[in-house]
Amino acid sequence: MPLAKALELAQEYDLDLVEVAANARPPVCKLMDYGKFKYESAMKAREARKNQAHTVIKEMKLRPKIDPHDYDTKKGHVVRFLKQGDKVKITIMFRGREQSRPELGYRLLQRLAEDVQDLGFVESNPKQDGRNMIMVLGPHKKKTEAMAEAREAQAARKAGRQGDAAGEPAEQSAPAEADAG
Repeated sequence: MPLAKALELAQEYDLDLVEVAANARPPVCKLMDYGKFKYESAMKAREARKNQAHTVIKEMKLRPKIDPHDYDTKKGHVVRFLKQGDKVKITIMFRGREQSRPELGYRLLQRLAEDVQDLGFVESNPKQDGRNMIMVLGPHKKKTEAMAEAREAQAARKAGRQGDAAGEPAEQSAPAEADAG
């Protein structure tokens, strides 16, 4: 359709003539409300950004002579981070004479990697960096998958609580009647 006729048609229906594909031969145009089109495309972009996951690197610092209970606590944090789909940078800080025994730190990092291997993998092997030794663990699951699982678990917990709330008053009243009798 000629451009003049398309513009005339757009004016008649009180719409805008919007060029959709400029590179096509001939260029493709549509009759539409341009303000509404801009709003809808902005909403689609916002929705896409909301669902997009940002990769975060969490950091956990350890010492070579860490107590077993402290190690378990730190390992628990690493497990939680990996379940959430985040990468974890584990740093072992050496002090004084500990720097002459880097194999202690290496063994500790290997032990931690083995303990969490079902949730993550070693993305970068242990490297000595001055006074520190660093290793990065990456999750097996992507951040988006972990977020979706967390939402499902939260919905299940919420549904379970609502089911419990409906059943609670009856259970509470029964013992009260037994005490009265």
